[in-house]
Amino acid sequence: MAGISMGYSAPGFLNLKSGGACPQSSFFPGVFVNRMRMPAALRCMRMDEDDISSSPLLTFSSDYLANSIEVREWESGKSLDTIAANQGIKIRRHPPTGPPSHAVGPFEFRLENEGNTPRNILEKIIWDKDAEVFQLKERKPLAMISKTLENAPAVKDFIGALKASYERTDMPALIAEVKKASPSRGVLRENFNPVEIAIAYEKNGAACLSVLTDEKYFQGSFENLEAIKNSGVKCPLLCKEFIIDAWQIYYARSKGADAVLLIAGVLPDLDIKYMTKICRKLGMAALVEVHNEREMDRVLAIDGIKLIGINNRNLETFEVDISNTKMLLNEERMQIISQKGIIVVGESGLFTPEDISYVQDAGVKAVLVGESLIKLEDPGKGIAKLFGKDISI
Repeated sequence: MAGISMGYSAPGFLNLKSGGACPQSSFFPGVFVNRMRMPAALRCMRMDEDDISSSPLLTFSSDYLANSIEVREWESGKSLDTIAANQGIKIRRHPPTGPPSHAVGPFEFRLENEGNTPRNILEKIIWDKDAEVFQLKERKPLAMISKTLENAPAVKDFIGALKASYERTDMPALIAEVKKASPSRGVLRENFNPVEIAIAYEKNGAACLSVLTDEKYFQGSFENLEAIKNSGVKCPLLCKEFIIDAWQIYYARSKGADAVLLIAGVLPDLDIKYMTKICRKLGMAALVEVHNEREMDRVLAIDGIKLIGINNRNLETFEVDISNTKMLLNEERMQIISQKGIIVVGESGLFTPEDISYVQDAGVKAVLVGESLIKLEDPGKGIAKLFGKDISI
């Protein structure tokens, strides 16, 4: 079957073969749609999936677009909100248009309603991130970032590091998180030196590191990521960020990231397909995070996924239950995971050797741990306490 060619001159700008620029989609970074009229039909062209130039231009084969539910629903006239809702996504990318300001004498008030008030903390974070990324793209367009990529440090094998650690220790590989604060717990570590923490993690057996880069809610930064990359630490680095635009992946790579986090509860399937393909083009890994059975089944149905993170924290209520990992890894899903060679990463609520054993028995081969380590006086030495033994080389 012929593939659909979509020429991306840059993430955030899509040139449909039917021609014409249109407003950007709410849910699909880089996908534009005329909200007033039905978009022209996409022209199908035969395309080799691996036929990707060295520029940011990407093409998609029929496996990615022609047969995708999103494109069919989009062409049938369904709203992007409806498409996301059909995939079980409750998080809105940005506030829907609210009511006009209400004038009372010389003053104006904006009435709050469901359309302009975030329904939970994750939605609030995403709305703020949407505004933040828009401003960053204005100041640092892709053309500028692309130049820095030429001199960026070589990409390290994130997945290979996890596999090597698992084979060496016969225990889940550790992705140790460099995190100062969180929205639910506040500041986790006052005396926060990201480079010292990263070095301690590596010395004590971490296979990879996760670095928070969100500033507003986690007090992280891309400067921390870059500083760790330049410190001589050999562990591959995961950029822990709320990614809603493909531009962020290029930016993370320019700062030294070897992998990025993609959240299925925020990103529709088409976004995940597009973004994981960008990661492969850049040599990076993509850790696709799920929280429930619907998200797990969606991600398992996407070709090319190699890392799935199961977050035991409900991102709407922030409640944690590690039995979520076992529930999602039933026999049927484990067969698919095994056939596709996917590594499952357990996330959140892991504080003891018993917790590590529990998720390992469920099928996890790596864990991402932050809070239970970062709050200790010596986060590096806390790794042996977490695993019940010394896992350093």
